[in-house]
Amino acid sequence: MMDLACKKDLDKFKGCLVGGAIGDALGYPIEFYSLDEIYFKYGKDGLTQYKLQNGKALISDDTQMTLFTANGLLYCKANEVISGKKGSYSAAIWGAYKDWLKTQYGMKTVAESKCSWLLNVPELHDRRAPGNTCISALMGNVSGTIEMPINGSKGCGGVMRVAPIGLYFSGKDIEADKIDMIGAEAAALTHGHELGYIPAAALTHIIYSVVSEEVTDLEYAVKGSLTAVKKLFTNAVYLRKFVELIELAIKLANSDISDTQAISKLGEGWVAEETLAIAVYCAIKYQNDFEKAIIAAVNHSGDSDSTGAVTGNILGAFLGLEKIPKEFLVDLEMEQLIEEIAEDLYTGYADNDKWKSKYIDCSFIFNSH
Repeated sequence: MMDLACKKDLDKFKGCLVGGAIGDALGYPIEFYSLDEIYFKYGKDGLTQYKLQNGKALISDDTQMTLFTANGLLYCKANEVISGKKGSYSAAIWGAYKDWLKTQYGMKTVAESKCSWLLNVPELHDRRAPGNTCISALMGNVSGTIEMPINGSKGCGGVMRVAPIGLYFSGKDIEADKIDMIGAEAAALTHGHELGYIPAAALTHIIYSVVSEEVTDLEYAVKGSLTAVKKLFTNAVYLRKFVELIELAIKLANSDISDTQAISKLGEGWVAEETLAIAVYCAIKYQNDFEKAIIAAVNHSGDSDSTGAVTGNILGAFLGLEKIPKEFLVDLEMEQLIEEIAEDLYTGYADNDKWKSKYIDCSFIFNSH
């Protein structure tokens, strides 16, 4: 496989994770609102600016779990280097998610084994409307797999957290279909329906394509993801339904239909295929305007934070952090921490004490000052 390391762009890595957090934070306050309720409360243009709490635009469980996905990947790599034995990315991500579960129950200090230095970040111990499927799946002792699912859920909790996988493997000597499958496997840990993990494979492919190749048109990357999942999941019962929905999103993005009408045809985003379809629509239609894309992505009846987060992941990776309006960065909760995780994903591994304290000892204390 061609070495793509020279094409890696730190600005795109940061744009992807920060962009996702922006969409998440913008949509989080209206996650359970209908469109009529949004218009009634915020006016005819909907919610267009952060709704701050204690001076911050708060992230939800979407960004929390995205950060723990990244932590799991990097923990796996660091321990592989130290031990000389190749570990399982899925197992490491599962361990990181189990650590995230601890944060949801107010466990500020954890004596038992852990694999996530993010447990040491107090702000990540706040409950931000975590998904019931994720919570219940992680309560068990056995993770789900594509071959042996633990439930029949296709909720969006699988797709909204996998963007770091597409970032992490950029520039690495590994086939794209294997990367996509790692994305699917990460979602299948908690979401067993085909439409719970196939969209995660597609999003992983889109992110990887955007940061690894000289993509100048997002539609190209999205269509490439459809080709990829058709190859990976040939016998999937719901594959055709997924492909048709994403193709509809592309068609709508190239039409003159209003955003609210288009999104209503794609769904509400509570399930993974609809979340990705809405994000694809918004990202393609406004591929050179991050602000318009994010505002469109959250102002609808449905799971506004997840559709905002995935839109931000895609378009942030495509445009890079420098092209995201600066006003979105000012009040974003944990913005510096999110950038640091993006830098770690970009680096992949570093032989120094700081890296060891993060991804071997898990004792690192983040200081934003």
